[in-house]
Amino acid sequence: MDEQLLKRFVKYAKVNTRSDMNSQTVPTTYAQVEFALKLAEELKEIGLEEVEYNDANGFVTATLPSNLAHDVPVIGFIAHIDTADFNAENIQPQVHVNYDGNDIVLNKELGIVMTTAEFPQLAHYIGETVITTDGTTLLGADDKAGMASIVTAMEEFIQHPELPHGKIRVAFGPDEEIGRGALLFDVDQFQADFAYTLDSGRVGKFEYETFNAAQAELTIKGTSVHPGTAKDSMVNALLVAAQFATALPQKEVPEKTEGYEGFYMLSSQVGTIDEVKATYIIRDHDKAGFEKRKQHFAALVDQFNQTFDQPRIAMKLYDQYYNMRDIIEKDLSIVELALNAYRALGIEPDVKPFRGGTDGSIITYKGLPTPNIFTGAENLHGKYEFVSVEGMKQAAQVVIEIARMNAE
Repeated sequence: MDEQLLKRFVKYAKVNTRSDMNSQTVPTTYAQVEFALKLAEELKEIGLEEVEYNDANGFVTATLPSNLAHDVPVIGFIAHIDTADFNAENIQPQVHVNYDGNDIVLNKELGIVMTTAEFPQLAHYIGETVITTDGTTLLGADDKAGMASIVTAMEEFIQHPELPHGKIRVAFGPDEEIGRGALLFDVDQFQADFAYTLDSGRVGKFEYETFNAAQAELTIKGTSVHPGTAKDSMVNALLVAAQFATALPQKEVPEKTEGYEGFYMLSSQVGTIDEVKATYIIRDHDKAGFEKRKQHFAALVDQFNQTFDQPRIAMKLYDQYYNMRDIIEKDLSIVELALNAYRALGIEPDVKPFRGGTDGSIITYKGLPTPNIFTGAENLHGKYEFVSVEGMKQAAQVVIEIARMNAE
């Protein structure tokens, strides 16, 4: 399994499948379409059935038929094709066999080094085969590692028919990183009773609660006047934007919060004296706290507008996804199934609230409960991203063990 996982992951990782927030197509980049079509062919080649590419939503789905004489619930396993908003052109995965525990030189020419001082968790990977970037791109282990583990687990079932399993459905979709892909996921077409995404961090991670999430898009209109004659007439949109940012609770930002603490974050801002466009994200695990944050944000916009002779700040505020726990906690059997699979494999479950969201956050609210399993990847979305073959193998083994336990 190790050799196949390494080969498959590197093949996937080398392909630029970055999504594009500014595109309105589905998927948002044609590279994702090309990747999905090639993936569909691969799924057919390894022996999966009912392989389909859905033009309407960009998802590839397939079926591993049951080999049981009795009926059991249908399980789904889901991963996403796209990668995050970081350079993904000419990805060159670097394979470090039998990692020795020292600093890893990613790019000697550019002097880019992943140090153990900055990333002490590297000590957990001594002796493993670690895959890194060359220091100029991301790796795309989020979520190519999840994809490789799912496909390899399905291949393992096909090559070893003695492994018991019920019907399994798999899905690989676009645009998770920009929060759009799962909005078009067709739960009725997928026909699973419950599912798991593989889209998380180090071995042992398991999440069934996420943030509630919203995004606020502000357009701040200024009045640009020559500074020499600007008294009582200039309205500097750049300054208004800065004042607005500092009027929000300064301790309720990502870099100063943890656990269940929510936050506001200015995620992008561009503009001039005449106009500024700013985007904020609002996050909270608690639904009441989430609503309170949105209300506070909207009230602050109103407060600022009242200081001008006309409204200067226009706001578009919309929800992105919700905390899956509010649905999953009504029946925790799928959580226990996964955690029992972890324990059977000697993996210590690390169950904490996820300070983010997954496709499962949206899919759960479509009627398909979908908690999240680890991929083994760390330092996601940047040049220090890495994953080990052993971590991906453990993720694949969890998929197999969940299916085996479900077959009993």
